[in-house]
Amino acid sequence: MTDSRIPTTRLGDDGPEVGVQGLGCMGMSFGYGPSDADASRATLERALELGVTLYDTADAYGAGENERFLAPFFAAHRDEVVIATKFALSIPPDDLTKRIIRNDAPYIRRSVEASLDRLGVDVIDLYYMHRRDVNVPIEETVAVMADLVREGKVKHLGLSEVTGGELRAAQAVHPIAAVQSEWSLFSRDIEAGVVPAARELGVALVPYSPLGRGFLTGSFANADQELTADDFRRRQPRFTGGNAEANAALLDPVRTIAEAHDATLGQIALAWAQQRAQAHGLPVIPIPGTRRPARVEENAAATRVVLTQDELSSLEPIAEKVSGDRYADMSFTSAGRE
Repeated sequence: MTDSRIPTTRLGDDGPEVGVQGLGCMGMSFGYGPSDADASRATLERALELGVTLYDTADAYGAGENERFLAPFFAAHRDEVVIATKFALSIPPDDLTKRIIRNDAPYIRRSVEASLDRLGVDVIDLYYMHRRDVNVPIEETVAVMADLVREGKVKHLGLSEVTGGELRAAQAVHPIAAVQSEWSLFSRDIEAGVVPAARELGVALVPYSPLGRGFLTGSFANADQELTADDFRRRQPRFTGGNAEANAALLDPVRTIAEAHDATLGQIALAWAQQRAQAHGLPVIPIPGTRRPARVEENAAATRVVLTQDELSSLEPIAEKVSGDRYADMSFTSAGRE
């Protein structure tokens, strides 16, 4: 494994330059069972050494704990990193497992101040609307976000899980640097409307869960036996019932290609995601999440794997055969509103 840094790209027409692969930091504090803080800190440092400069978090990850955990790393490397965080998932103090979507102006203003404080920074590089509250016109939400840019609290705006029409409406109010949505060999619904809109408007795509929440690494066949009780994937349709076993059987083409490239299954899945940039003609910056330095090295090396057209063709049928939706409630996703 070489230590050559990954290439860079621009986060939308007017966004900052970042490594072509980012790092999803949620699992360091929340969602995937127990984590090792020392290993997570080492992962952050190793990612930066490899040219990973976009670090993704949200105020809802551990009810603010993920932002607090990342703050010392950001303080040590403020001029080298691009900080992305999000608002919109309100957590009731009496039920920390519940999420209420809010896009109203007072909530946004409270959220940005709280995130700035937890992150220990004066400005957030990329501020996302995490989920869409359909009861608030998106133009109103983005207008408030645009005010944050003018006030110097935020540099660039992003949206997560919006439809193509919602992206166009938002862009008419203020430039959007990036749209974050699930996009992987298992999840391709955004290609129908969101991706064409992003390409047309000069907006970058930031795929989250490009490894199918770990499924595309070949690690799972029985979530009940392989995941801890506090791992949120135990409640995800693709990991439950007979779906996990059925989905594990879809990985044979990925395994064949991995053997040909002397690569891991995860590297092939990430290479596919990276090559969406060429396939669709727009910047694509996947943000695989990991908590181990060795895994971030593996993920970064995937940026040097180039799949042939024949290999890409053999992967094409996988998504339509996947068992189970990506969420139990798809109304919170762009696919649920397209």
